[in-house]
Amino acid sequence: MKAILSHRSIRKYKSTPIEESLLNEILHAGVRASTTGNMQVYSIVVTTEHDIKKQLLPCHFNQPMVMQAPVVLTFCADFNRFNKWCLQRNAKPGYDNFLSFFTAAIDALLVAQNVCIAAENNGLGICYLGTTTYTADKIIDVLKLPKGVVPVTTVVVGYPDEAPELTDRLSLAAVLHREIYQDYSVGDIDQIYAAKEAMPLTKKLLEENGKETLAQIFTDNRYNRTDNVAFTKVLLKVLSNQGFMNNEM
Repeated sequence: MKAILSHRSIRKYKSTPIEESLLNEILHAGVRASTTGNMQVYSIVVTTEHDIKKQLLPCHFNQPMVMQAPVVLTFCADFNRFNKWCLQRNAKPGYDNFLSFFTAAIDALLVAQNVCIAAENNGLGICYLGTTTYTADKIIDVLKLPKGVVPVTTVVVGYPDEAPELTDRLSLAAVLHREIYQDYSVGDIDQIYAAKEAMPLTKKLLEENGKETLAQIFTDNRYNRTDNVAFTKVLLKVLSNQGFMNNEM
């Protein structure tokens, strides 16, 4: 519990390698995660070689931690293996649709979080890379992922070379609904985001970006509509190419 509550995203790493036995222990914790129907429709690509990490670097917007961290883990939705097993056992798979991708993506993310918790419990640092779905097509080429396999998230792992402060989070009350969903009033929204909006960091960001509100930094700078639509088109094309967009009976 302590490791979960003290989680920090680490973006600077020491060059110290991770022992193979420790890495395997952490990855084994991953495969013990919950999984839909006990199918385990995911795969983990472990990247430690400099040349391959260098190829992955632009896929993750050239963030230095991709090269600094000794291990880069790419978690993939993977029906390739399961489909082949079905075909080799005289069973006809019907997993070429969006629902199946979504199922496998959930599996992959559950595994990723298990791995992250295990890593932090062993004194390692981690950072999720949200760039994975933005450049899934390029990652597929670098890692030579076959049809039926789509990268969902990437995690860098290593020994921390920094000790950042805890990042703020909304309160439990902000995200918790008892029995049924209780929609938010104007007053609720004001109260929920008041502390975040009052932080010194927020004031700094507003000044640096010339914005009136913190929300505008998200909608205009960090996750704007133009980028969202562009990346959506890339991902939908990836899903089609990898065999997950069949909507016919």
